[in-house]
Amino acid sequence: MRALGSIGIAALLLCRSFAAAPQTAANSQDARKYFQEGEKAISENRLDDASRAYEKLAQIDSGVPEVHAKLGLIYYMQNRFADAVPQLRTALQLNPTLPDAGTLLAICYAELGRYNEALPGLEKAFRHSPDPKLRRLTGLQLIRSYNGLGQRDKAVQTTLALSHAYPDDPEILYDMAHLFGDISYSAMKRLSSVAPDSVWVLEASGEKYEAAGAYDLAIQQYRKAIRLDPVHPDIHFRLGHALLAKAASPEDRAEALHEFQTEYKLSGANTAAYEIGEIYRKAGQGEKALEYFGLAIKNQPGFDEAQIGLGRVLLQLSQPSKALPHLQQALRSNPDNEIAHYQLARVYAALGNTAAQKREVDQFQKLREQKQTQQTFLSHGLLGDVTQQTLDSDAQ
Repeated sequence: MRALGSIGIAALLLCRSFAAAPQTAANSQDARKYFQEGEKAISENRLDDASRAYEKLAQIDSGVPEVHAKLGLIYYMQNRFADAVPQLRTALQLNPTLPDAGTLLAICYAELGRYNEALPGLEKAFRHSPDPKLRRLTGLQLIRSYNGLGQRDKAVQTTLALSHAYPDDPEILYDMAHLFGDISYSAMKRLSSVAPDSVWVLEASGEKYEAAGAYDLAIQQYRKAIRLDPVHPDIHFRLGHALLAKAASPEDRAEALHEFQTEYKLSGANTAAYEIGEIYRKAGQGEKALEYFGLAIKNQPGFDEAQIGLGRVLLQLSQPSKALPHLQQALRSNPDNEIAHYQLARVYAALGNTAAQKREVDQFQKLREQKQTQQTFLSHGLLGDVTQQTLDSDAQ
């Protein structure tokens, strides 16, 4: 299926290639009339009238490649892909070097599901087109053609190339999410088939429940996995995370701390050290929190949440000058972390730097508003990596 808006983009790009007035054998008055009528109809988006004019023009002299190419383009703009193909093929037979006609033919093949025929033209345009808009359009069609042929590896490679070239393009981001979602689903389905009783299936099931907010069910699956394999990588961390994510009772928090400590002993994971530090921070045990936050950033200085946690504890211990570099490092790692900006504003206030404090408060408020706008869309179905730093309840 063609992406929304692609017809308009293609028309703008490709009309330029077929815009010259046709030179018929007799250059008849009728030919000029139909050409002018067709061009005027295209400019006014009267595509039915445009196709009728160009059909008559093609009957006057069937040997003009630009006429067939333009008629093929009009058919494409009308979603008449099957009608566009023979016109574009005729244009290329008459003039194999006609600019962009081969690309449009490949796009039409893709729209018709004739992916094997589409690939050569799409691959050529994607690799060599100097026009970024045309490269984007052919890249999207190329991904869909690879998917249609079951060539997932090539689809992934093309998707990654497009995402690097157009990092903020909504359609490309959607296609990337859809592709990797399909790959994930297929892998999980096969995992359930080949190893239904494995620790991996239990962990995947737990993660699914956790992402959906069904924490009690997630905890059940993680505990089953631990009984099956007590040293399975990351499983104690996931259980601890799920215990904290539910409306945690003191017993849940104590069990979560035990699971994170077990994970840290087994793997030395920075994430486990961070969670231990965060539990101690929230419990008001600053010295223990400093120890574990320090372990979390020892081998991963770019761990922004741990840097924020460390800065917060130092600020609570009335050491703002020591907190400052940790919060600055957090922002170097993640400039859009609004909690880091808020905590940095508190540090600057403690240091008496009112100008810097105001700047950080302003940035915090801006990012907070942006996050609240996005929250509803982004909060569902995502499995958290570590517990995120938040504002203290009296500051919200």
